[in-house]
Amino acid sequence: MRIISADSAAAILDEYFQPKVLVASAAVLVEPPYREARTHLSEPIFKEVDDTYDVIVHEAQLCQVLLETVKADVVHLDCSLGSVPVEELSPVELANMRVSNKARGSLLKILPKLRRTAGEIRRKHAIETLAIGKGSVAVRVAELTAGAEAVIYVCNETAETKKPLLLGLPTKCQHRVADGKVYLHSLMDAEHDVRGYAEDDTGVLSEVVITEMLNPVARGFRTLKIKPS
Repeated sequence: MRIISADSAAAILDEYFQPKVLVASAAVLVEPPYREARTHLSEPIFKEVDDTYDVIVHEAQLCQVLLETVKADVVHLDCSLGSVPVEELSPVELANMRVSNKARGSLLKILPKLRRTAGEIRRKHAIETLAIGKGSVAVRVAELTAGAEAVIYVCNETAETKKPLLLGLPTKCQHRVADGKVYLHSLMDAEHDVRGYAEDDTGVLSEVVITEMLNPVARGFRTLKIKPS
């Protein structure tokens, strides 16, 4: 089974290690053995974390763009609603699901756009878009890929502004730099070989110094201090 998925990840932190700006979104194609993206596309988003309820719509649209160049059997979105097809979601069904009032309110705002995108994907590519969430390995690969791309984007920001930044990585992962790429390796149980990656096409990694540390106020998360070299 070939799966296209998307997620957004990694946040610029303030001096108290609190997330302020969500950095990147990525769509990936994942196929057996489901360890990393076969191909992917990404975009910098730099959105305030308090204004990200519509990010999932953007993620679905990224999947739609990727489907223009590759084929897949299903789309997985980072929306934990029991793997229900997005086109079948309705306000009544959301009211009966076990989600927080805040999450339900956010989903109701984006539901028309989300359903429209899922419908376009089904009509053009004959595949379903599922609200499967973190239970999908493909979503995890998308999360790690978005995080790896975020490292490159923040390195570019640091190189341009000459100001250091703190970048919070996705949960339970560790970064590596090798062969002109940034890798994020999962540290979750049974995911030792799952990873995301991003290519350093402009050589920006040579213009910065990256120091990894634990996030002192959020267990399970690591932080990169990125400063000009």
